[in-house]
Amino acid sequence: MTTGAADTPGPPAAAGAADTAASPETPWPADDATPAARRTSRRALLGFGGAAVAGAALGAGVAAPVAWQASSNAATPIDIVEFFGRYQAGIATPAPARLAFATYDLTVDGTLAQRQAALKALLQAWSLAAAAMTAGHPVPGDLTDPEAPPADTGEAYGSSPANLTITVGFGPSLFDDRFGLAGRRPGALADLPRLPPEDLDPARSGGDLCVQACSDDPVAAFHVIRNFARLGRGTVVMRWSQLGFGKATSNGADQATPRNLMGFKDGTRNIDGADRASMNAHVWVGGETDQPWMRDGSYLVVRRIRMRIEAWDRDFLADQQNVIGRHKYSGAPLTGAAEFDTPDFAAKDGHGEPVIPMDAHIRLVAHENAGGIRILRRGYSFTDGMIADSGELDAGLFFMAYQKDPRSQFVALQRRLGSADALNEYIEHVGSGLFACPAGLRGPGDYWGSGLIG
Repeated sequence: MTTGAADTPGPPAAAGAADTAASPETPWPADDATPAARRTSRRALLGFGGAAVAGAALGAGVAAPVAWQASSNAATPIDIVEFFGRYQAGIATPAPARLAFATYDLTVDGTLAQRQAALKALLQAWSLAAAAMTAGHPVPGDLTDPEAPPADTGEAYGSSPANLTITVGFGPSLFDDRFGLAGRRPGALADLPRLPPEDLDPARSGGDLCVQACSDDPVAAFHVIRNFARLGRGTVVMRWSQLGFGKATSNGADQATPRNLMGFKDGTRNIDGADRASMNAHVWVGGETDQPWMRDGSYLVVRRIRMRIEAWDRDFLADQQNVIGRHKYSGAPLTGAAEFDTPDFAAKDGHGEPVIPMDAHIRLVAHENAGGIRILRRGYSFTDGMIADSGELDAGLFFMAYQKDPRSQFVALQRRLGSADALNEYIEHVGSGLFACPAGLRGPGDYWGSGLIG
């Protein structure tokens, strides 16, 4: 499908969007930058010396020229998703096949002004690098100086970005007293309560910042996470990460509905990212926010959901279908014949029992039964070897959901599921995160969080 108008840059943002991003302060790199501006010491590149040196290294990345060279494998426009625009790409954008997701914790110290400067420099460097990578170019900087590490790690050099999108979010922990941002924390960014069935691993939860990189090429997606970690050395450390494959949720009307690792189609009734009315109603933050910098953004909830695949695979087909509420192979609701038939939740069988069981997953999440609540789901399957204690596969769904207000949307839905969903016998939430994803970048020189940090 074609990307919806919400994801493509057009006329300037409508009234009200201007306060989501400050006027650009950092110019795009000049092609005639001097060799001295392209260099920094090995010590600075390796991130030693605290916030001041980290800021200097990042500044060098911002000022460096772009070593973009033509390649026979250079990206064509069909392989490129526009990076700039009113909204961040990677939310409404049709999901590519691969995911690399990571969260980072900030480690800078020094005075408040130094910490703020380091955070700003990091986000400027990441934004500059992201604009290049999504266009199919290396990270800006010198690639040929034999006396310095190359500005780009090189594994994606000359390759197509393969519809690469990069989406950044801010976790609740960013708004503590380290950066003077406590008064700018949105009310909707409240910490998630305990939501069974969960047994969360702290090592796979939380984070000051998150990065979601999606591409049809797993190398292009990993390339983002690797280079962001390199650019942030001395300012951030990676907290946890997750690779995903085989997009497990459809989010576009023209996309074939994929299957999750339980073998069922997933996302049949998901919001279409190109449906502007639905996106405005359920996903994009508008004038209702208490923090103007979040307008045209969205809130991301991630959950690492482990599936008990071996137990599921031993269950009868009829039981599997009753747990989900759909036929396994056609994807049709148990009351229908085709995937997109509307479920009839009032239908009864010959014994007077609901055809779609009362604890079926689709009954509990259906917006008709949940007070109209909807979220934009964007999930990927994962497998990470085996669980040492049991010998079972460590595999499942890396669930990502975008919405206007996590508490009234995701939390409300998960409480319904946690209390009654038949699927809970086969799944467990073992990782979690909540992030405020700000508006898109308006053009070269803008950066993620410019409306927040200034």
